[in-house]
Amino acid sequence: MKVIVDTVIWSLALRRSTPENNVIGDLTSLIEDQRIIMLGPIKQEVLSGYSDPNKFKKLKEKLSYFPNSTILDIDYEQAAEFSNICRRKGIQGSHIDFLICACAYRLNAQIFTRDKDFQHYSKHIPIQIYIETNG
Repeated sequence: MKVIVDTVIWSLALRRSTPENNVIGDLTSLIEDQRIIMLGPIKQEVLSGYSDPNKFKKLKEKLSYFPNSTILDIDYEQAAEFSNICRRKGIQGSHIDFLICACAYRLNAQIFTRDKDFQHYSKHIPIQIYIETNG
């Protein structure tokens, strides 16, 4: 099954000082198995964390290995519906989070994240959370 890797996972794996080895292990396995789906908003968030032009350029080249999956109009509509469902249940979330959920739903993909909000969303909308194997 394909996996959308959330910004928080990329950030944990790319830390220079204290990378999380278990995250790196899972991410490496997903890369080797060619299971990663990249979304433009996630790539933008990851790259936005690098203001040094040289580091930005290096990371941009590395991330270009993962072509952006196309986000369709129906994904935005589904994201709004998911947001409304969760809000009715008292759960707030960001527009990007629900867009990730909508794309994962359409693509039948899991979401690799440590953002606890996705656990709350998954109780009310049909998304699948990737379970870490190297933890």
